Amino acid sequence: MVVVQADSLSEENVVDHLIDKQKHAAAPVKSAVNKFQLLPEFLKVRGLVKQHLDSFNYFINIGIKKIVRANDRIVSTVDPSLYLRFTDVKIGKPSMVVDAISEQITPHMCRLSDTTYAAPILVNIEYISGSHGRKEKMIKNDVVIGRMPIMLRSCCCVLYGKNEAELARLGECPLDPGGYFVVKGTEKVILIQEQLSKNRIIIDNDKKGNINASVTSSTEATKSKTVILMEKEKMYLCLNQFAKKIPIMVVMKAMGMESDQEVVQMVGRDPRYSMLLLPSIEECASHGVYTQQQALEYLEAMVKRSTYSSSSTEKQENRALAILRDVFIANVPVRKNNFRPKCIYVAVMLRRMMEALLNKDAMDDKDYVGNKRLELSGQLISLLFEDLFKTMITEVQKTADTLLVKQNRSSRFDFSQYIVRDSITNGLERALSTGNWDVKRFRMNRKGVTQVLVRLSYMASLGHMTRISPQFEKSRKVSGPRALQPSQWGMLCPCDTPEGEACGLVKNLALMTHVTTDEEESPLISLCKCLGVEDLELLSGEELHTPNSFLVIFNGLILGKHRRPQQFANAMRKLRRAGKIGEFYTHTDKEALRLKHMINPQRGCAHQWAKTLDKGVSRIKEHHMRELMDGARTFDDFLHEGLIEYLDVNEENNALIALYEWEATPETTHIEIEPFTILGVVAGLIPYPHHNQSPRNTYQCAMGKQAMGNIAYNQLGRMDSLLYLLVYPQRPLLTTRTIELVGYDKLGAGQNATVAVMSYSGYDIEDAIVMNKASLDRGFGRCIVLKKYTCTNQKYENGASDRILRPRKNEERERVLDDDGLAAPGEIIRHGDIYINKESPIETRGPLKSAAALADVKYRPCAQIFKGTEGESCVVDRVALCSDKNNNLCIKYKIRHTRRPEVGDKFSSRHGQKGVCGTIIQQEDFPFSERGICPDLIMNPHGFPSRMTVGKMIELLGGKAGVSCGRFHYGSAFGEPSGHADTVEAISETLVKHGFSYNGKDFIYSGITGCPLQSYIFMGPIYYQKLKHMVLDKIHARGSGPRVMLTRQPTDGRARNGGLRVGEMEKDCLVAYGTSMLLYERLMVSSDQFEAQVCRACGLLGYYNQKLKAAMCTTCKNGDKVSTMKLPYACKLLIQELQSMNICPRLKLAEA
Repeated sequence: MVVVQADSLSEENVVDHLIDKQKHAAAPVKSAVNKFQLLPEFLKVRGLVKQHLDSFNYFINIGIKKIVRANDRIVSTVDPSLYLRFTDVKIGKPSMVVDAISEQITPHMCRLSDTTYAAPILVNIEYISGSHGRKEKMIKNDVVIGRMPIMLRSCCCVLYGKNEAELARLGECPLDPGGYFVVKGTEKVILIQEQLSKNRIIIDNDKKGNINASVTSSTEATKSKTVILMEKEKMYLCLNQFAKKIPIMVVMKAMGMESDQEVVQMVGRDPRYSMLLLPSIEECASHGVYTQQQALEYLEAMVKRSTYSSSSTEKQENRALAILRDVFIANVPVRKNNFRPKCIYVAVMLRRMMEALLNKDAMDDKDYVGNKRLELSGQLISLLFEDLFKTMITEVQKTADTLLVKQNRSSRFDFSQYIVRDSITNGLERALSTGNWDVKRFRMNRKGVTQVLVRLSYMASLGHMTRISPQFEKSRKVSGPRALQPSQWGMLCPCDTPEGEACGLVKNLALMTHVTTDEEESPLISLCKCLGVEDLELLSGEELHTPNSFLVIFNGLILGKHRRPQQFANAMRKLRRAGKIGEFYTHTDKEALRLKHMINPQRGCAHQWAKTLDKGVSRIKEHHMRELMDGARTFDDFLHEGLIEYLDVNEENNALIALYEWEATPETTHIEIEPFTILGVVAGLIPYPHHNQSPRNTYQCAMGKQAMGNIAYNQLGRMDSLLYLLVYPQRPLLTTRTIELVGYDKLGAGQNATVAVMSYSGYDIEDAIVMNKASLDRGFGRCIVLKKYTCTNQKYENGASDRILRPRKNEERERVLDDDGLAAPGEIIRHGDIYINKESPIETRGPLKSAAALADVKYRPCAQIFKGTEGESCVVDRVALCSDKNNNLCIKYKIRHTRRPEVGDKFSSRHGQKGVCGTIIQQEDFPFSERGICPDLIMNPHGFPSRMTVGKMIELLGGKAGVSCGRFHYGSAFGEPSGHADTVEAISETLVKHGFSYNGKDFIYSGITGCPLQSYIFMGPIYYQKLKHMVLDKIHARGSGPRVMLTRQPTDGRARNGGLRVGEMEKDCLVAYGTSMLLYERLMVSSDQFEAQVCRACGLLGYYNQKLKAAMCTTCKNGDKVSTMKLPYACKLLIQELQSMNICPRLKLAEA
């Protein structure tokens, strides 16, 4: 968040301060609009998907090297002198090996040819090779161990740092943000994953209302969860490795703190705390545990005996100590068996639990954004890579060992030949394409981490890149996590969340949020020591809680204590603003808990912008902004000079932030850069959202992603499976700042329609829209649907392959085919036409055949038939030939269909006002204004009162003023004070100046009678979006048609030409009317009526013998008492299935 910093006034500053105030009072408004220029600069430097790119770049440049450095040796267990060592690792350029030649690839090539956009992982190795006693050291460079899928626009990508012309040459759109992967030709996004913060003490209530303190520890080596809970005034430790709950004092004694007095001192000398500790101390004594040895023996009895390790008994001893050392609060390291830091950490946990018991406000809120961390693509891929890399190492070791065991090998042993490439490549590719992250090592099992990038509109794909996936499943009916948290301000968008079951769980980042990646810790730790943090090792428990000492907690580790917290905090802040430590370090301080927190950029903190202030006046002066406009200064210069800074949720709590410059007081610490940045990308499209009822904005966020328009500059060169394009998209007349920042004005998704608000014809009830036929003829709402059809020419194992035949001359269904047997581009193709005349061999199995044998292979026709809607004519747009990964010829068709709006198509304005087209009326019958303007659509006025979308009315006024005076008006959120939104007064003035009424109403003549209408009509342009839901894709009816083989009932679903089901509820309605024959017909005659033979003697089913022309009963072996009856086939099937299970249903018949 952007904030300005204010220092407290000292005497000598007061004079300057007063002079300052007068200087600034002159031009506060001017500087306020100017600072907006920081936003485009931020997006230039950071971009909308910068968090994905930063994270991936960190993994590529630093993370992958750390992983390989940690596991860099493969040593043979058979002959320990043989080893292989990885010295360095790097990622090459994206390339592909074709016929042993490496070719550079571009993302667009991969999209078209269904391959993965990946780069080789190159390692330098040194290894001992040798045989029969002679051993020598060998070095190999750039050995490929696998291929890493590359995120577009990251530092390894071909597109990195290219300008528009170069991007166009590569077939890419310059507005496309990148941040996704191309896997097997589809674009995949790794969603941002939301999690509870690691390595932090969180105080919470469990189901029984007991208070517990939990820490989820996560280090490079282990991940564990430690819970201390309070039950009946006694405190216990819960760990997965122990079978039962363990009294906490036993644990403290086991870690070497034998005297109860010391524990009491550590927690604090306050008598209330001692009282609360008493029951736990008593319980420990009741178990007879007084010394460290007794405590360890007690714990040893509690350790869960694992089933498979029972054989290795020698390890069973002192396992308790190992668990306490490595698993219990794993993020606190134990050096040289010194458990003291752990004891202090436990003491702090106990103290916080008691605080919470005495004072309910000390409880932590799990839904608070400051307690959450966001996990990005780089971290997820690094987990996956680490797992695959370790697996590969063990496999190489196993292969080497099995070879070295064989005594009689003659060839010299060469380690580097056994490095397997495919396991890493396939593992990464599989995870990205299925979205299942199964990492056994880290007990991680997640589904749906990746999703296919939505390409319905430019906005939809941008919105998809900033989406945050929740940690828990949608089915739970919990309101807590779904609620809008006040701490989301400026970090997460308050509007953009789906309706329905995922409501409030799936969130989106706000416009200026940045998510941090890792930074080095050790320099910061030593800096803290220099600033006066006293090391814990040197303090007694008594000194921990002296009245003026504050704990300093660093990334979840307790560093020490400091006697002057405010001074320490100011020093850290000054260093950050001077650019000496990373701009993402944040710090918070909690007076009530007497803890001073300092949190280094733990990865995944959401940060947002703030402008710093001096003495209540912005540090950013006019000349700074001028330098920025001239390009002499960049966004990062502002950061390093401490003019603006990143704030995280926890630090926001002790900052006083003003929204506008003129609201700042001497106490204010920061000023927002722009208030509209609390909204995300998708919500930023709405004009005047602060004048709408809030659910309407949420509806628009869902519908803005379904609007048709342009996708990218390269949309016609893409081969997507389904593409919706608008023929004449326009940019909105009433625009917002966000629209210009994200480039929506270049790739719009809608058209400006002149709307008259009146009721007309009765076809506009319940949000239906009356449309003007003439404007549809001119191309309003006309769209193109592009579908992709693919077909491969396969080779089979016996050498035969499919073949494509020339078309026959006079065959009607083959008229679209060219001489090569493929449909020609530009041909009109209808339902039932053949678009590829293919034949495949009848025999495909068996040994390879010679060329002579292949000549007389028999073929059967398997032509591909186009299944379109009846009566609609499509055009073959383009045909692409490429080879797939098995080197088969792959043919792709793009088939184009142009549609004009018809009755039942769905439209929506940008305010959640959706409606279907109710009727289309000739222009002659449409009302027209006295200037001769005829509206494009007529909207019913009843849409306004209950929905309270005042923003839509202001949009109409602003659009009308914009058309008449020739400039784009603005309607950014909360923009009126800072000049980013035109006020209604200013708009009305413009209207009056151009001869309209101030309130946007016009004098209208009826198109039917030619007389003036009784009232003035509110009329003007509104930006309308055509949504992807069209009647042509949904219309469905059938008479008779296909049936299911098993039950002989009609199929279901529109795709299979299914029937319309009369279900349970429809049946009830018919029963209520008493229409028995209609019911009989619907449920039996038109569905699955069947004539069955039933024996009256035994009541079982018989059959009809065609030869004897008589019915027979199988059980009675004669046909004397067999009658014919009608029953549903499904019923007959049920009876027979029950008989197969030895249940015998008998039918009793009576004469009808």
